[in-house]
Amino acid sequence: MTGDNAENGTLVLDLAFPYRLLGAGKGRRECLFLLHGSGVDETSMVALARSMAPDAVLIAVRGRIPQEDGFRWFERITPTTFDQESIRVETAAFAAFAAEGAARHGLDLGHATFLGYSNGANLVSSLMLLHPGIVRRAALLRPMPVLDKVPATDLTGTRTLIIAGAADETYGPFAPALVTLLSRHGTEIDARIVPSGHEIGDPDAAIVERWLAGSAAAAQIG
Repeated sequence: MTGDNAENGTLVLDLAFPYRLLGAGKGRRECLFLLHGSGVDETSMVALARSMAPDAVLIAVRGRIPQEDGFRWFERITPTTFDQESIRVETAAFAAFAAEGAARHGLDLGHATFLGYSNGANLVSSLMLLHPGIVRRAALLRPMPVLDKVPATDLTGTRTLIIAGAADETYGPFAPALVTLLSRHGTEIDARIVPSGHEIGDPDAAIVERWLAGSAAAAQIG
């Protein structure tokens, strides 16, 4: 499943999470942290992310919880209920990883976007709520709320894109609750629905690409 080639880069193993760094060393300011869905690995997001942001540095990260032939970000109890201790432990570890990885590679988290799909999107939303200040921009594909207890986090100044699938029978019904939750905590939300199931593809890429361009323009104005 994992390939060390020019397209995917080399797997780095000396931080808390295995990751691949692509496009660094070329004076690029924008960067995307990629958090894959469950049962796959970090390479599964690279091609789609490159179509969304061809000039960005990509940090493709691997979850630490084994699942089938791949990985996930925290333990689940059922498809829509999750181990709360696992969420908190893995989210705290990722917060430290993001800060350390950014420092190592000279990346500015203020210009980073955290792009997560499914279980990866759920890790990103937990990161926003449990460790504010790490994530300034988040693109969440097929997410749902996962925290039983949410702290009184102030997300003012952050931007969040949420894309749900109209035919996603598992996560889709929960997406509006996450939109409401994050909005109440102060993030600027752009919520979209695409006519697909839980899978992601070109329609998502087109929306994210436009949203990234708009977010970058807004940041320059601000």
